[in-house]
Amino acid sequence: AGCRVSARFRRNLQPTLTYWSVFFSFGLCIAFLGPTLLDLRCQTQSSLSQITWVFFSQQFCLLLGSCLGGVFKRTLAQSLFALFASSLAISLVFAIIPLCHNVVVLAVVMAVAGLAMGCIDTISNMQLVKIYQKDSAIFLQALHFFVGFGALLSPLIADPFLSDTNCILSNGTANASSNLPHIRKSLVPHHPGNLSHYDLPMKGMVVTRVSYAFWIMALINLPVPIAVFFLLYKERMVPCFNSSSHPLLSADELAMEARPVEKDDLSTSVHRAHAAGGHDDLFSCCQSKNFRGASYTYFAVHITGALVLFMTDGIVGEYSGFIYSYAVEEPLSVVHKVAGYLPSLFWGFITLGRLISIPVSYRMKPATMVFINVIGVLITFLLLLIFSSSVVFLFVGTASLGLFLSSTFPSMLAYTEDILQYKGCATTVLVTGAGIGEMVLQLLVGSIIHDQGSYSFLVCGMIFGGLAFTFYAFLLFFHRIYPKPSTGKKAPALSPAL
Repeated sequence: AGCRVSARFRRNLQPTLTYWSVFFSFGLCIAFLGPTLLDLRCQTQSSLSQITWVFFSQQFCLLLGSCLGGVFKRTLAQSLFALFASSLAISLVFAIIPLCHNVVVLAVVMAVAGLAMGCIDTISNMQLVKIYQKDSAIFLQALHFFVGFGALLSPLIADPFLSDTNCILSNGTANASSNLPHIRKSLVPHHPGNLSHYDLPMKGMVVTRVSYAFWIMALINLPVPIAVFFLLYKERMVPCFNSSSHPLLSADELAMEARPVEKDDLSTSVHRAHAAGGHDDLFSCCQSKNFRGASYTYFAVHITGALVLFMTDGIVGEYSGFIYSYAVEEPLSVVHKVAGYLPSLFWGFITLGRLISIPVSYRMKPATMVFINVIGVLITFLLLLIFSSSVVFLFVGTASLGLFLSSTFPSMLAYTEDILQYKGCATTVLVTGAGIGEMVLQLLVGSIIHDQGSYSFLVCGMIFGGLAFTFYAFLLFFHRIYPKPSTGKKAPALSPAL
């Protein structure tokens, strides 16, 4: 098995590295907005409540882009051109942001970035699954390591250029300036919280230097669309070559790995791959023609898989968004500077966990990894509730939660695709479910904390973790009764659930 995986990796080295680099673009773009939002507020001379709508425009369009990403699955050329356009758009967005002096224009620019990120998310996952199929778990873990690496890097790039004092100079800014780090870390989508009593001026001289951070990120990201272009060039898909499009999954390669085939057999297998292929965009997946002859377990696997990721990715969004606000309030009352390390610790251990998961996924089945992840999340939240008055355990629990959540998405994707024998719309449905969860649960938890107090933050996490475990138990059940592939079909054999 090891020789087969390494041989396939060597043969697909350039495409694999390209998809990983595109996911680095995704990570770079997903994490910069939080730290830079106050400086962008100054740049656009808008209020705190107005600037948080920029968060929403990015998140909503990311979700929309995830739904539409499968549109470009028909051929490898379409997928690569979509990735080229999306990664180039991210560099252009970084370059244009410093020129946006109106909050509505900034929201539109961030919406474009969200669409690009959504396409990257769906297409990159889909491509790796189609190339590696049963061996995709290890490559998906590496893919999601790169998004974590990008998400860690962009705040580090932005940090030296963030304003230490209020970046709009006017009379009476001293009080607000001293609280600027606290305000920055408390800003989450649609929930400026109890920050309205800070009098941040909207008129005056703008003195932010954050533009340099965005231009640096634009330059760092520029090699990514160049790498995609080189892959297009190598595959002879640049229009001037006038060559025909290649199929997204070279089924002939997969067949040749198993046994030597004749030319006629090869064309038949390619035809079957096209006839069977799912992996459409979300809207194509919902067409009635795709439902004919499908068993209820087919739908159940899609739905339960998406619900697990709805919960786990939702936990990532709500925990990273509200852990700072939870820590600085009663009963913990952690000082602002110390509490500011918690989101960084969380994302750091998510990235570390994804790095560790690359070799682990080679030895462990995706189903087992997801089981360990959801149990770990549940136990961590239970311990956080028990030791809710301990600051030390809050840091330990945050690191633990990051580790357990880190590999859930790629493991879940590999497991669900394996159950469905790489047919259906699992990648699109799972990516969309995860995106909806991240947006919805963050808004839901923000409203609950506002009404019920900070302790409800951990209670919500415990409930979401319990629901994730419940939906995963249902998925295991549906896997047991899902129809096995017949010997006549060229579908990979199913692995045991655990």
